[in-house]
Order: sequence, then C-alpha cells, then structure tokens
Amino acid sequence: MGQLSEKTIGQWLEYWAQNTPEKEFIVYSDRDMRWTYKQFNDRVDRLAKGLLSIGVVKGTHVGIWASNIPDWNTMFFACSKIGAISIMVNTNFKQFEIEDMVRNSDMEVLCIIEHEKDNNFMDMTYKMLPELKAQEKGQLHSERFPTMRNVIYMGTEQHRGMYTINELMTLGLTIGEGTYQQAKNACSCFDAINIQYTSGTTGFPKGATLSHYGICNNSFFTGVHLDFSQETKLCICVPLFHCFGLVLGVLNCLTHGCTMVIVKRFDSLLVLASIHKERCTSLYGVPTMYINILNHPMFNLFDLSSLHAGIMAGSLCPVPLMKEVEKKMHMIVTSEYGLTEASPGMTQTRWDDPFEVRCTTVGREFEHTEVKVLDPDGNECPIGEEGELCNRGYSNMIGYYKDPEATAQLIDKDGWLHSGDIGFKDENGNYHVTGRIKDMIIRGGENIYPSEIEAYLQRMPEIKMVQVVGVPSTKYGESVGAFIILNPGCQLTELDIRDFCSGKIARYKVPKYIFFVKEYPLTGSGKVQKYKLREMSVELCKQKGIEII
Repeated sequence: MGQLSEKTIGQWLEYWAQNTPEKEFIVYSDRDMRWTYKQFNDRVDRLAKGLLSIGVVKGTHVGIWASNIPDWNTMFFACSKIGAISIMVNTNFKQFEIEDMVRNSDMEVLCIIEHEKDNNFMDMTYKMLPELKAQEKGQLHSERFPTMRNVIYMGTEQHRGMYTINELMTLGLTIGEGTYQQAKNACSCFDAINIQYTSGTTGFPKGATLSHYGICNNSFFTGVHLDFSQETKLCICVPLFHCFGLVLGVLNCLTHGCTMVIVKRFDSLLVLASIHKERCTSLYGVPTMYINILNHPMFNLFDLSSLHAGIMAGSLCPVPLMKEVEKKMHMIVTSEYGLTEASPGMTQTRWDDPFEVRCTTVGREFEHTEVKVLDPDGNECPIGEEGELCNRGYSNMIGYYKDPEATAQLIDKDGWLHSGDIGFKDENGNYHVTGRIKDMIIRGGENIYPSEIEAYLQRMPEIKMVQVVGVPSTKYGESVGAFIILNPGCQLTELDIRDFCSGKIARYKVPKYIFFVKEYPLTGSGKVQKYKLREMSVELCKQKGIEII
C-alpha cells in the first residue's frame, strides 16, 4: 500500500519538472502541441506571477469557465502554486446559472473563453458585469457582484475591461523571485484549493471545498488501481471542470509523472486518431462516449492495441458494452464509484480483478480510507445486507462553502460522509450499488438535482406544482422528466415548457419528457412518491407512443 503524500499540486509539478524535465506532460495531438514538464512548469510560473501582480493571493476565488483548452491547465496550476482557490464552471451554464455561482462562491476573478458550442461566454459575462465596458482593467466595481475584481480572457484578442494571458505574463515580470517563493511557501497540502459545485444529496448546487491532500492522493490511488506508471499515456476527452477530468485525469497523470493527451471537446474521430497517433495506453469516458466511439464508421481504420486499462463511469455501465470495449478496444475496463465530496473516489475495481468483479461491482475501498454500509441507526450492516454507503478518511471534503448546515447533514459527528446511495458489501470485500436514497438524476455523467429544475419551472405562473424525476434511458442512463400540475383555467404545452427553459438553464437540465397530470401519488403522510412517478413515466410514454432512448 502506497503512503499518503503531503505534496501540494505545485510541488508535484516542480518535482517532475526537476526529475523528468524533457518528458511530455500535456499533448494536443490534433494540433501537435506538446509541453514537457519543464516547459509547462515555466509557463505556469510566469502566469502565477502575473496573477500575483493583479492582486490574486492565497484564498482568492478564481473561476475557470472554459473547455479543455491548453491554458485551462495553466490557469489551474498557476492558482494552485500561489494558493488561490479554483472554482470549476460548467461550460453548459446559462446566464441564470453563472450569475448564481458567481454570487454564491464570492468569486473574485473569472477566466473565460469566447464561447463553447451555442454558449457565448463573452456576451453573458458582459451582461452580468456591464461595468467592464466602462472601467479599466483591474478597476472593476460591480454593484450586483461586489466581490468581482477581474475578468481574464484566455485568448489573444483584446476585450474591454479584460486582461489576456499574455498581458498577465508580462505584468508578472514585475514580481520578484523572492515574492513568488514566499507565496508558494505559504501553501499547505491541507489548504482548500478547489471548489467543485455539485448538486450533492441535500438540495441546490453547493460548493464542495477540496484540498491538495484529498484530490492529489485520491488521484494517485486511482492510477495505482489502473496500473499507471511514468510510461502511461492517458487520453482525456471528458470535461476538465468535473472531478472525472481534473482529479481522475489531470492530477492522476501529475502524481504518476506520465503524459496526458487532451481532446478539447469529445469527438469520436478525434479520440480514435489521438489514441492511434500517440499510442495512448488509457482512456476515460461515460458509456455514451464509448458507444459513439465503437459505432464510428471509421473505427476499424485505427490501431487501438496500445490501450491497457481505463475507466467507464458516470452512470450505470452495461455489461455487454464493457465486454465490447474490452474485445474491440483491447482495454481492461474498471469502474470507480464515489462523489465529488469524497474527492471523488470511494471504491474502484482494479485492473487485475476478474471481469465478473469489474462488471458487477464497484470494487473495494481506496487505500487509507474506510467504507462502510450503515443502517439508519448508524450501525454497520452485515455482509450482503443493504444500507447506505459511507466514507471516512483523508478524501472527505473540507466542507460545503459557506454552508455548515448542509456539511453537517452530509458528514456526521464521527466523520462518516453519507453518500445517499444504497448498496451492500459482498463476501469478497467488493461493494455493490443498488439504488439511491437521494433523487439526483445522472444523465450521461452529468449530475442533475430535481429541486433546482423544479424551482426554475415554478416561476411559470401557470404551474401549480412540478415534480422532476429521472426517466430510464438506454443512451444516457437517465433523462429528465417533469410531471406538471397546472393552475385552474391555465393551459401550457410541452413546447411552452421547453421554450421557457431554452437558453436559460443548461441544455442537459431541460426536461425531455413532460407530463401534465391532475395529481401525484402520495404516501400516507402526504409526501410525493417519486419512484412511482418514474414508473408512471415509462407507462405514459408507452401509451403516447413515445420511444424512450
């Protein structure tokens, strides 16, 4: 069993930059862009000094709102070196969501690209902070968002009121080495370094505050379970703003001193070409990604024999799909179970486990942590008996940002983090997940909390009540379904609901299935029985001739 490391993220990078300076760390195969550990570390140092020059210090909250571009990592590592706290922003967010996050997180700096798909970050940022167009760079004062001080554009073009990466690197020349070293020395591995907004188990999105210690060690042991070494080349095609991409991907490569081959956004052909050209040994994805790769018409033109072991995660993993990946892509498939609040891994199957274990369980607990199945009274359940899966150890989050009450609901007085998931432990020590206490929907790897969508739809004056549930989906695991009761005399159509959501909330949260009903199934105490609504959704789709995909 490996030991827990007390290196910070910055210290890990400097370790490899000193010991394997010419080894490739970051590769973008499609543009043939390559940074060695030394090249990347030098770039990070220049940007970190630039951040110091505009007042970013230990504890400053810096939002990163971008796809998997090269300088996403530069910004994250630069913040980590000086103790600034990176806040991951989902690229699917619309106006309402980004403003809510900026306000809730007390964000001080926002780093953006121009757009991603149909999301124009530039327009949304100027709408949120119109003062940018009238105030000089570094002089931002916003009435609606008083904590915001700077916006950084992660590109080369000039935009009113925003710094560019190149400008910051130039400004960084004014920061002496002694000042920079002092900022780095002030960082501890136990400090908060990252806030990941998650729907969690108890309500609206909350900021799970994570430490260097938690995410670096969790990433390292994820790699151990995958047989990672310095020779590993991981193809990362999942978003970096999730723990899947950042912790299991980027930091896994960092702690093992290996190479990551990054794809800006998922594209089956680009993933296949990157694996083929770079001889990647590992790949991550959710089931829908693997399905798209396997079904690509040019699949057989690429040599994937270099693949060794990877992860399929994000939703229930079909056994036939795992078999097909292992046969056609020559890759051992493991699954990792956990949640953002656990940094994120709680259990994982190992690369050398038998296939039956890897396809029917979520494996064993991580080293240096405890996982137990607890009954409602907090007692450990016997082998084979279902209860709530709970975690205790180094990987548990520091807490929810500014929400001690929600933190106390999730992590009890004995240090057990309650996942909200139901499962059991078998006689071989492997865990099985059988259901969820919480009602969170997992759609193709995206966590969706129904109460957030319910609150948004409740803004429509015609709606009396709304309940949102997960509808079983062969493609995504689950899709969003909304059961709506209208106020007397009011009328709405499915199109009205979708129009109200379109462009206002993230696309993956917009209800795919909409049912207008007169009443909900209730318990004896008057609580809505959501599991019955899920059952009803399937039956209603059959009655209406709607194909569930």
